[in-house]
Amino acid sequence: MSDAQQLSGRHVLLGLSGGIACYKIAELTRLLVKAGAMVQVVMTEAAQAFITPVTMQALSNRPVYTSQWDAREDNNMAHINLSREADLMLIAPASADFIAKLAQGRADELLSLTALARPLDRCPLAVAPAMNREMWAHPATQRNVAQLRADGALVFGPDHGDQACGEVGDGRMLEASELFDEVVAFFQPKVLAGKKLLLTAGPTFEPIDPVRGLTNLSSGKMGFAVAQAAAQAGADVTLVAGPVHLPTPRGVTRIDVQTAQQMFDAVLPRASAFDVFIGTAAVADWRPVQAHAHKVKKQTGDSSVLSFDLTENPDILAAVAAQAAQDPRHQPFCVGFAAESQDLARHARDKLVRKKVQLVVGNLGPATFGRDDNALLLVDASGDRELPRADKLSLARELVRDIARRLGRVDQI
Repeated sequence: MSDAQQLSGRHVLLGLSGGIACYKIAELTRLLVKAGAMVQVVMTEAAQAFITPVTMQALSNRPVYTSQWDAREDNNMAHINLSREADLMLIAPASADFIAKLAQGRADELLSLTALARPLDRCPLAVAPAMNREMWAHPATQRNVAQLRADGALVFGPDHGDQACGEVGDGRMLEASELFDEVVAFFQPKVLAGKKLLLTAGPTFEPIDPVRGLTNLSSGKMGFAVAQAAAQAGADVTLVAGPVHLPTPRGVTRIDVQTAQQMFDAVLPRASAFDVFIGTAAVADWRPVQAHAHKVKKQTGDSSVLSFDLTENPDILAAVAAQAAQDPRHQPFCVGFAAESQDLARHARDKLVRKKVQLVVGNLGPATFGRDDNALLLVDASGDRELPRADKLSLARELVRDIARRLGRVDQI
């Protein structure tokens, strides 16, 4: 999915305190700049022991600030001026010592001065903790982090994993790509805040024998993009995924399944607890009546055609819609996807009527399977609306806004 210009016009004030995780911030800076953000870097003296200001200047294309006595500012007040231009101040890595500074309001060098002097209503603060697992677990650090949250700061991470000291545990800073996703999510309008969204994605796989099966060419990319966009829009997202090799979007709960029946069994008992259900998955319509226990072998000299009986899989979208109709108190807004090879508008409208859902999103399967871009047709009872070809994440965000409008969360597209 393309990240180009996701942060166009955004100004990120990026502060580095001391820690080996500083090396990840070089890549984060590259990602932010590539996405269109203006990145202004501020470094503590300790941070400069791990990565040089020259590196950060080259990646950000802006002079790096390291001292409160920097005379480049006309008024010699970098700690005031820097935060006045920023849409977000992110401190990454945020060491245990620096988190303590922030929690206590101490300001004895440029970065902590800038954090204290920033306009609270215009420049939110986010921190990405990075420290040894014992330091993270210490009651003092936990008190300081709780105080930061109470003061309105966002806390990105930390993660669990291998640490530079050789130990394993909580305290590891998020990876650059994960921090980038957090920044992008921060700037997305929270049009689905407070809503619960359940969706399916990817193909299903119906076994013929232990090594063969019936499936399709769906990559799951569109469904995962919708899950990511919905989570970034503030929704509580649960993703039921068929057999795909895609990373789970941050903030999304994932349930992995293989067959259509398993997907049905994962979705139906949960659906009534959600505000929105989106059936993005390309679910197999049929499955073998009986899967062979062992691989079916081709016999030498046998030219006969292998045949097996098929039976219809349960219709997940129709079942969710029918369940909702029976109990109006628990009625998710139902969205179906129609992957067609021809006559897209006609087949999508037929699906809308047949499945009795509020919205069907049509796309030409052969033109999008496995690709990073797509074109969508939104079909409802009142007509059709085209979403022109674009990267799948951009289309997913447009779809999320459309759903939010239908739920009364935004006034217009």
